[in-house]
Amino acid sequence: MASELVHVVDDDAAMRDSVAFLLGTEGFEVRLYEAGTDLLDRLPKPASGCVLTDIRMPGIDGLELLRRLRSAGQNLPVVMMTGHGDVPLAVEAMKLGACDFIEKPFDDEALLQALRSALERGRPAEATDPGVQEFVRRVGTLSERERQVLDRLVAGGTSKEIGRALDISPRTVEIYRAKLMAKTQAGNLQELVRWAVLAGLA
Repeated sequence: MASELVHVVDDDAAMRDSVAFLLGTEGFEVRLYEAGTDLLDRLPKPASGCVLTDIRMPGIDGLELLRRLRSAGQNLPVVMMTGHGDVPLAVEAMKLGACDFIEKPFDDEALLQALRSALERGRPAEATDPGVQEFVRRVGTLSERERQVLDRLVAGGTSKEIGRALDISPRTVEIYRAKLMAKTQAGNLQELVRWAVLAGLA
């Protein structure tokens, strides 16, 4: 089987090198780009593989890169790398059609899993996906307060900000967060956001 191709776009050379090394040892074919414009200039049409791009870059950022890829008719699956606290950007990226996002610093396995599922899927999950329907059903079991916390988490709020908005302590927010994560069966915030976007709740 031909090795899967990953186009890595990041303005940080050390980051590009470490990702290239990891993916190379896992048998992926890797192409590196310092900027989104490099990728747009060098990408053949039709292109194969998937794109792994940082969301915050000088020049054109990850969101603009995604927009330009789509307007150029490139439908490659795209995985975004985001810094801590970039949840609203990640939500926007997924609405634009990104397959997934992964928060830095990430562990190797999480990155490999995100890329494998992006390559396998090749496109964002449809709203008819049984997993999405199941998530919507689980959200329906949340209490009103848990749902309020969910909405604000997906909008990128911190426990402090959510507590201020709902007039409860950050500690209480954490308790509601733990309950809603258990009820929705989301493994982490990234998964919760992904499901919420696919289900049209974000």
